[in-house]
Amino acid sequence: MDGHKIKTKSKFKVRHQKHKLFRANEPLLSVLMWGVNFSIHELENVNIPVMLLPEHFKAYVKIRIDNQNFNKEVMPSHFKVKEYCPLVFRAFREYWKIHDSRFRDSLTEPLIPLSETTKSNLTLYQSSDRRFILKCIAKEDVEQIHNILPEYHRYIVETQGDTLLPHFYALYRLTVDDKESYVLVMRNVLSTKYKIHYKYDVKGSTVDRSATDKEKLNPCPTLKDNDFIEGKRTIDLGSEQKKIFMERLKRDVNFLVSQHKMDYSLLIGIHDLDQGGIERDQTTSSGDMNTSDLSGNESSEGSESPAQIGDDYSSDEPFTMRSSEASSRRELYNLGVIDILTYYGMKKKSAHVAKTKLSGSDADGISTVRPEIYARRFLDFIDRNFT
Repeated sequence: MDGHKIKTKSKFKVRHQKHKLFRANEPLLSVLMWGVNFSIHELENVNIPVMLLPEHFKAYVKIRIDNQNFNKEVMPSHFKVKEYCPLVFRAFREYWKIHDSRFRDSLTEPLIPLSETTKSNLTLYQSSDRRFILKCIAKEDVEQIHNILPEYHRYIVETQGDTLLPHFYALYRLTVDDKESYVLVMRNVLSTKYKIHYKYDVKGSTVDRSATDKEKLNPCPTLKDNDFIEGKRTIDLGSEQKKIFMERLKRDVNFLVSQHKMDYSLLIGIHDLDQGGIERDQTTSSGDMNTSDLSGNESSEGSESPAQIGDDYSSDEPFTMRSSEASSRRELYNLGVIDILTYYGMKKKSAHVAKTKLSGSDADGISTVRPEIYARRFLDFIDRNFT
């Protein structure tokens, strides 16, 4: 289609629509797919700086589309796309060896909504190859990302990307029908290949930290701290692997404390090698919570033995570790820190006072506490339950 008027920060340019159509069940997703494709195409023509400068952390690209000739069943006639800090996020993708073409291809195929939403009722999607998670976030979270981005970048460089913290890949604002939505693209912590049999979100707190009966009806529910304790669960890494893991986790948590962050979680996905299961289908129904197993590589018809299944787990699975050979359980663990954007400011301090009064003798178990206390309790819980 011709005649697209695209507004950048300074002027209008005429762009020609690519032949690829971005079809999705929701207009927002069609616009996102269009925006990702446009962004990657534009970056191909940009000289990548050797070193990021302060202005790169404040930069953005804005595009406005007005085209009555669009088929509204495919794409809205009017929308806006704003990409934040494109060169910074491109640098992150390079650190974690995510090529732009692969990133574009993953996100311009139909996206899969997850049947679970966040505690704030914010929607989650995954790419069709289950490699990426797309989270609709609040405007306040966008501000927090901007606040930590320079230090987060410095930390990623210093650690050479060896971190359990979220791998941030892109941040967009999409405007459809005058409604703004903010979408953060991240690496999926859970396996893209192996079926997840058990899943936990742990904070080290105990107040209101149990999955609800409704949540437990999901095929693979996200269980919480009290469920972990009551199930007498342990993560059996072995002494050497545990030492490496805890050193990395402590380093990451110290960074979060320095940024005054709290209320983050460790997401634990467990694949039981004896139960097996390599996911074959990249288009699993979104109504099945096994879509959050985020597995999607093709496989044979289940002909591999459990031993063979575990042999190549580390390839392209940055958050995966295997259980100790001495363990009675033969498992693969996906381990990553999530939800790191909660700032301990006046709002959280007030919430801490209120929750302390409500919880009484259980106040030590609430999640809203000072970053230093939160970090210590978080690390203590994991240290006790990882062997």
